Amino acid sequence: MPHLPHARRPAVAGTVLAAVGALLLTGCGSGQQAAASDPVKDIRAKLPKAQRSAGVLRIGMDVNYTPVEFRGPDGKPTGLDPDLAAALGRILDVRVEFEDTPFAKLIPGLQGKQFDVAMSALSDIRQRREGLDENGKQVNPGVDFVDYFIAGTSIVVPKGNPKGIHGLDDLCGRTVAFQQGTSQDDIATRQTAVCARAGRPLTVHRLDSDAKALAEVASGAAAAGLNDYPVAAYAAKTTDGGGRFEVTGAQSTSNPYGIAVRKEDTELRDTLSKAVDQLIRSGEYDKILGKWNVSAGAAQNAVVNGGI
Repeated sequence: MPHLPHARRPAVAGTVLAAVGALLLTGCGSGQQAAASDPVKDIRAKLPKAQRSAGVLRIGMDVNYTPVEFRGPDGKPTGLDPDLAAALGRILDVRVEFEDTPFAKLIPGLQGKQFDVAMSALSDIRQRREGLDENGKQVNPGVDFVDYFIAGTSIVVPKGNPKGIHGLDDLCGRTVAFQQGTSQDDIATRQTAVCARAGRPLTVHRLDSDAKALAEVASGAAAAGLNDYPVAAYAAKTTDGGGRFEVTGAQSTSNPYGIAVRKEDTELRDTLSKAVDQLIRSGEYDKILGKWNVSAGAAQNAVVNGGI
């Protein structure tokens, strides 16, 4: 609310109002404090009965995308998404359980009610929201997203960038590798048409994991790989002590990661949106992003279906 200037009041009226105000504060102060809203308690009260009664939120996740989600030395899921999910579980006062699921089966598994939500570096894109295949035909009911992180696509090349690749057009006439079914798949499809018009065909290798795509870049089977920025940056920094890969060019097609929810589960969707907002306000969100060196992708607030 904008600040309004105080209206002029006669001194006597001001004295009377002050006295009345003092009496009201004396009589009702403790009651007002008792009635103060607890945002976390309010959010928990809105969690659907199914999850609240079970005391658990089941999350579909492809635990194979370092540093967003991967298995730690103890074999348990760790990374950006598991940490954020665990923090959301604490806000909601439920246990989180991860169902390790191949990426391409996350949305079918969600719609088949194998888990409550899917959270696995899933880009919020129209194709997934509307349940469209690559030809624009509707093949499933689609999902809603609660967006929580912004990620663009980066190009990963061997250290030293021997092919001089600095952007998507430099991939023409070469081979690029990436995980199938990702937003990088969409980018490569569009770039294939661009390269064909230029008379320098782009060869694409669609693989079932990002690790295999990076292995092709390392071996020379592919000139470059396409990855979400957090994954690309982590691979460049950590593989062989930073001596194997580098990230080249600017990020392209920034899209939010979203927690996927079934279309009919609007109550769960809206509760998760409020929980993400609370996580951001609390400061814990920034700490988790900092831990995984991905603060550049911080969202300012949760958005439902905010992708392009």
